[in-house]
Amino acid sequence: MVVPHENKTAMSGFLFQILVLVCIQAIPFVACGQQLANWPQWRGPQATGEADGNPPVQWSEIKNIQWKISLAGKGHSTPIVWQNHIFLTAAVPVGDALPPRRPGRPGAHDNLAVTHQHQFVVFCIDRKNGNLLWKQILHEEVPLEGGHESASLASHSPVTDGKHIYASFGSAGLYCLDFNGKLIWKKNLGQMHSKHGHGEGSSPVLFHGQLFVNWDHEGQSFLVALDSQTGKERWRVQRSEVTSWATPLIVEHPNQPQLVVCGSNRVRGYELETGNVLWECGGLSNNIVASPVYADGILIAGSSYEKRAMLAIKIDGAHGDISNSDQVLWERFRGTPYVPSPLLVRGHIYFLAHYQGILSRVNIQTGEDAGGPFRLGGIRNVYASPVAANGHIYVTDLDGTTIVIKESKEPTVIAYNRLNDSFAASPVIVNHQLLLRGEKHLYCIVQE
Repeated sequence: MVVPHENKTAMSGFLFQILVLVCIQAIPFVACGQQLANWPQWRGPQATGEADGNPPVQWSEIKNIQWKISLAGKGHSTPIVWQNHIFLTAAVPVGDALPPRRPGRPGAHDNLAVTHQHQFVVFCIDRKNGNLLWKQILHEEVPLEGGHESASLASHSPVTDGKHIYASFGSAGLYCLDFNGKLIWKKNLGQMHSKHGHGEGSSPVLFHGQLFVNWDHEGQSFLVALDSQTGKERWRVQRSEVTSWATPLIVEHPNQPQLVVCGSNRVRGYELETGNVLWECGGLSNNIVASPVYADGILIAGSSYEKRAMLAIKIDGAHGDISNSDQVLWERFRGTPYVPSPLLVRGHIYFLAHYQGILSRVNIQTGEDAGGPFRLGGIRNVYASPVAANGHIYVTDLDGTTIVIKESKEPTVIAYNRLNDSFAASPVIVNHQLLLRGEKHLYCIVQE
């Protein structure tokens, strides 16, 4: 129960324009139709968490499981999917145990000790049957930091253009592979020193032959653009920011495509070809984790740490410092997301308060609650970001429970589904399949 808490030949010119607009919104580093039919990046085909599909709403360990495979190592990175290929990353401990080592970072708490050498690996799985197609070990080392107890050494989600896979392991390197697992290029961007030694996790972003990586940490932070075919740097700009974990977002605004990066000091829009700052806006909290979303000319960015904060920014006309200006359409100071990123569906954003089971549904134009907030019973700590398809929203928690909610003004829980695993990686939806990556297993869930 949910309880309220606080498609040119036969096409007309008009329809063709509509299709072009949809393709633009789909972040077109590949053809639009291909993009939408896959899950090629963090937060899905349109970077909103929503997909065009019809996955099941009910399952268990003995119901609607097409296949289930054991996973080596650990990784909170979300898998990506291109046609019959599933790609995922992991950090696999190898060799004898070592004396426990902790990073000794200022303010370190609740961290995992490093006790093994690790292999940093990309796996390719057959989507039809779960068979391992190949495994590529890209690097091996004793990590400097183990990360927070809720983190992993492979938390950055990979991205693909349908020809290559780009996998980041942060301090353990950035790698480009072809679909047969052959290494095309690699790049070392340095050693990241995360706040409190809590780990790394911002995912790379791909757009029209450029790969963008944000490197916010306790040293000199920077944003870098690489040639996706060669790995050669096109530009690098310094950032006056501390550690963040949010993934940048490509905003395909009609006037000027840009890269938006959230930070504790400022949310900034960057020119894609130069790295020049187009606009910036203050107002978020420290420890930025949730990734922003964009639709209808509006960027939504939220955070929740020492304070709750969410901003709606009108991209058209944004230049220079727009803090406290009319470019900020609305702000919100309650119930904002910390770890899970917001979900964007039909002009509304859905987000969880901090990482607990309180769901808000907000109109992106006005910032007003469109029903709710709603308290979701039966789930606890949620680190996976919600996803949606076919009028349903999927929220998965650390204890193995996924709630399926009817997407509407009065969201209603229609199913509670429990699996014998723990889930921090976000769900993936491709057509009729739902993929859930747990600490121990990868599940492919299909209506029987």
